[in-house]
Amino acid sequence: MNYFPIHNRKPSIEDTLKILNGELAALYEISKLIGTAISLEKSLSEILHILHKILNMQRATMVLLDRTGKQLRIRTSYGLTAEEQMRGVYNLDEGIIGKVFTTSLPFVVPDINKEPLFLNKTGARPRFEKGQISFIGVPIMILQKPAGVLTVDRLFGPEISFEEDVKFLTVVATLVAQFLQLNDEINLKEECLIDENRSLKAELDSIYNRHNIIGNSKAMRDVLTIVEKVASTNATVLLLGESGTGKELVARAIHQTSPRKEKGFIKVNCAALPENLLESELFGHEKGAFTGAFSARKGRFELADGGTLFLDEIGEMGLNVQAKLLRVLQEQRFERLGGERTIEVDVRVIAATNRSLEQAVVNGIFRTDLYYRLNVVPIKLPPLRDRPEDIPALIGHFLDKSNARNHKNVKISREALQFLQGYSWPGNVRELQNLIERLVILSDRGYIRLSDIPSVIQAEPELITNQDQKANGTDNAWKGRTNTYGKLLDLEKNRIEEALIKHSWVQVRAARELGITQRQMGYKIKKFGLKPPWTQGSSDHLKN
Repeated sequence: MNYFPIHNRKPSIEDTLKILNGELAALYEISKLIGTAISLEKSLSEILHILHKILNMQRATMVLLDRTGKQLRIRTSYGLTAEEQMRGVYNLDEGIIGKVFTTSLPFVVPDINKEPLFLNKTGARPRFEKGQISFIGVPIMILQKPAGVLTVDRLFGPEISFEEDVKFLTVVATLVAQFLQLNDEINLKEECLIDENRSLKAELDSIYNRHNIIGNSKAMRDVLTIVEKVASTNATVLLLGESGTGKELVARAIHQTSPRKEKGFIKVNCAALPENLLESELFGHEKGAFTGAFSARKGRFELADGGTLFLDEIGEMGLNVQAKLLRVLQEQRFERLGGERTIEVDVRVIAATNRSLEQAVVNGIFRTDLYYRLNVVPIKLPPLRDRPEDIPALIGHFLDKSNARNHKNVKISREALQFLQGYSWPGNVRELQNLIERLVILSDRGYIRLSDIPSVIQAEPELITNQDQKANGTDNAWKGRTNTYGKLLDLEKNRIEEALIKHSWVQVRAARELGITQRQMGYKIKKFGLKPPWTQGSSDHLKN
């Protein structure tokens, strides 16, 4: 046993046996605490209480490295007030605590009043008379490195053996080290579980709380995964997809998930302005730069400094503006129209287009170098027809919004929902949103039925052949879904026919049962080529 030399008193055999029995009892009680190691503070406090209760050790402290690794602090104590414990902060080489920690050796002070290294920082010992208190400190070692110091105060007398105390407390310090290690492992597992839970939550996140983008289909999950990966970077993003697929919503999601979210998100529609006005809109102008420029004006790049600039319909931008945009993307600097002062900005650019930029490059109307500068991270947004499983959630969302705006509580029938899920949606999400708004406003029954859907949508589409598809460069919106559409038409036809037969082909009564107008009933009869059975019979008779 290596520790600083001390002068031991010689206890009697009876005292020795009594001490050993007490130590065994204390170790047994401490070992039972291992099952409660998940509550570290409680376990450490209980260990110190056991030392006092069984061995009559007075004050006791656990002094551990703090999170900075630069100071030692009393983590828990027995016999100290909360205020006294707060004062127990030591540098790594300060006083007896520091000596035990830095040397990794025990230290005994037979009489604290005669030891200059004893600092009494807590101020807890004036109550005892001089010559009564001994102090023992042993290191707490984890993986052969000091992690803290266990200290106790003793009221010394002739029965006390400092050497036995040091041996016993060293065993206790070893148990404490095991508690600390076990607790660290538990905390690490908890952190891993929390991280795993966060990961699973992100993966299985509800469609309503992933950047306010509704869609839980694989196609949309893939898009959102890329969004989350690219958001933290400064990379330029190019959003591709048909009109109405939600490119602006995705651009906002990237901005709101990025470190730039506290700054501005500035949008410019490049197709909405002629080339000369677009240049001024982007880069600003000085007073007198052109007719009507009565004062200087900041451009969108300046307004977006530190934030994100969303350039919608980038494929409509003229070549002259493209050249200036390329410079800003490369150098993050530009001059206003009519100005000579160079302005530096920190702007993240997200561009979007519904046309093929590759074809625009081939046609000579889009710069090749700008295309490659924009196309750092391309994200293709799927058309709504390629993610029909998202349509019910979208309809539910738009119904809620429209009902709130119009102070209604309109719902949708299952048949109508199934029909809309099979429709091709050439206008994508925007078309769906507008349709739901229209149906809610016009609804006077509080329920959207199949018959309420406009005839232009219900009209059976012409199927596009593979040859037409290649020639036109378009997707076959109904490919793989014509059977579904046909089943929906058959279902509607059967319902119309059943209602007519039930009411002896009195159209007014049949229409009333189905919740449609007589005019709509007439349209349905004509659409499906329905005829009363007696008409068909007379026709057959004439033929015969």
